Amino acid sequence: MVNWAEIDNVLLDMDGTLLDLSFDNYFWLEFLPHKIAAHKDIAIEEAQKTVRSLSDSTYGSLRWYCLDHWSEQLSMDVEALKKEVRHRIAMRPHCAEFLAFLKTLEKRVVLVTNAHPKALAIKVAASNLHLHLEQMISSHEFELAKENDGFWEALQEREQLDLSRSLFVDDSLAVLECAHRSGIGHLIQVLHPDSGTHPSDPSHFQGIEHLDELMTWQN
Repeated sequence: MVNWAEIDNVLLDMDGTLLDLSFDNYFWLEFLPHKIAAHKDIAIEEAQKTVRSLSDSTYGSLRWYCLDHWSEQLSMDVEALKKEVRHRIAMRPHCAEFLAFLKTLEKRVVLVTNAHPKALAIKVAASNLHLHLEQMISSHEFELAKENDGFWEALQEREQLDLSRSLFVDDSLAVLECAHRSGIGHLIQVLHPDSGTHPSDPSHFQGIEHLDELMTWQN
């Protein structure tokens, strides 16, 4: 358990932590391949293979999250395609309640996401996340993904954060591992980022399924 008195900053991932990852999984695994198949007049299986190949070649890098890169590689406007299905964007259970709870604690609450600025704008407009957050930061501002060594040190320097007195919540094990190496004092893994799938198995990080579990912690 974490004592809230030991925490000044609450750093929150977006996709899979505040927002339901089902939107992203639907977009990349179903919607986009069908759009590619129609656009290029190819079989859906070939379109799915194209997405997998592009994903595998950039996984773990900032380009994996970059809508401009995907648009260039596919010769399609991926930003516009995301807007077509933005009605599927939704907060995860207890998200708004948890963010309101953090305000009562008077913590600095910052969104730290790998989402491309264009994707971030779409999701914020659809969810009104900006109403609940003090600041929103895309890792593209640093030209490093959150799982890349050097990201958290760059964030700390620019934002003057004491990482040892920060709580970071994310669903990605790779991101959490990097945050741990960089000295973030309190780490939580979201185990049920996609409401359409089963929860992930627990790891060595403390895990939660939903954000309301954090509201039981006291000073």
